[in-house]
Amino acid sequence: MSQSGASIAPDCVTTFNDLKLNKKYKFIIFKLTDDYKEIVVEEASNEGDWEVFREKLLQAESKNMKTGKVTKGPRYAVYDFNYDLAAGEGSRSKITFIAWSPDDAGIQPKMVYASSKDALKRALNGLAVEFQGNDTDDIEYQSVLTKVSKGLASS
Repeated sequence: MSQSGASIAPDCVTTFNDLKLNKKYKFIIFKLTDDYKEIVVEEASNEGDWEVFREKLLQAESKNMKTGKVTKGPRYAVYDFNYDLAAGEGSRSKITFIAWSPDDAGIQPKMVYASSKDALKRALNGLAVEFQGNDTDDIEYQSVLTKVSKGLASS
């Protein structure tokens, strides 16, 4: 259980293992339920286009429990990131955890997502890289490639 009290749905781990072990998915997007009590799989996809994935994060929404107002929403995501090394030393694959919390998201969702993140990360064994994204530039392909490869990838 997370600091926020949110639990993790069993299918979060099952779906993650399908990505990690069976390469069934390219990415998974996780979200908190509207009552902020459970982390669930919002979408799992084998779509390999980074821009499709990125757009899904940008379009995410959350609802404030008190006011009912809908704003941009935080999400957690796992992406199986593949890249080639610049030195011609072959390809690499790194399972990357992204904590997406846009600057213009509501305060309540941002706080609950921040306090629930570690519980989800602990449940997902095999994450190679983690980073926080707060604006659109943070999740541009080239920016993420540099983070994931530590600058060793060919462009």
